[in-house]
Parts: sequence; structure tokens; C-alpha cells
Amino acid sequence: MREKNVKIVMLLDAYGPLLTERKYELLDLYYSEDYSLSEIAELTGLSRQGVRDSIKKSEAELRFFEEKLGLAEKSGETADLVARAKELTAQCGSCPAATELKEVLEKLSAMWNAG
Repeated sequence: MREKNVKIVMLLDAYGPLLTERKYELLDLYYSEDYSLSEIAELTGLSRQGVRDSIKKSEAELRFFEEKLGLAEKSGETADLVARAKELTAQCGSCPAATELKEVLEKLSAMWNAG
């Protein structure tokens, strides 16, 4: 998957609930399910051009949400920090503080991934 597509999928994960159900469905079919514009048009009863226009407008909405809120970027940064903290605690061995920190990081990861 191209980097641009990965970015849209990340934005869709973060902001999908803010889109209409139809816009979400079209983006999901196109980016997550890898359907072509023609296949989506056939499934939805829209024209191919209508599908393309809706996808482009929806992508712009997702970028707008990210520009204003920055949740996808913060999510990636948080995941990177948690991964780095896990690496560091693994180097600390089994001291009580390292063990407790590992547990906290696992809970943080689970909470972040569930949200």
C-alpha cells in the first residue's frame, strides 16, 4: 500500500465516525477493501465519477479534521513513545520499578489501542 493510502487509512481510523455513513463506506471500500471505483459504483448504484468525487471530498474532510485536531499524528507519536519505553524497561531487568512500569505501559497500550 502506498504511503498516501496508509495515511488516509490512519485518518479514517481516527475520524471515520465524524463522516456520514455513506462517505465512510465509500472510503472503506476504496482504501481498506481495495475495490476499484467501478466496483464501488456498481455496488452502490452511484456513477464512477460520483464515487470518485465523494472519495476526494471525504479525503479532504479527513485532512481538515487532522489539521485541526491532530489525533492521528498524536496517536502515532504515542505508540512510538510507548514502544521506546518498553524497550528501555526491558533493558532494566526485573527491578520492581521496571516491572511496574512494564505493567503500566501494557495498560496504556491496551487503552490507546481500544480507543
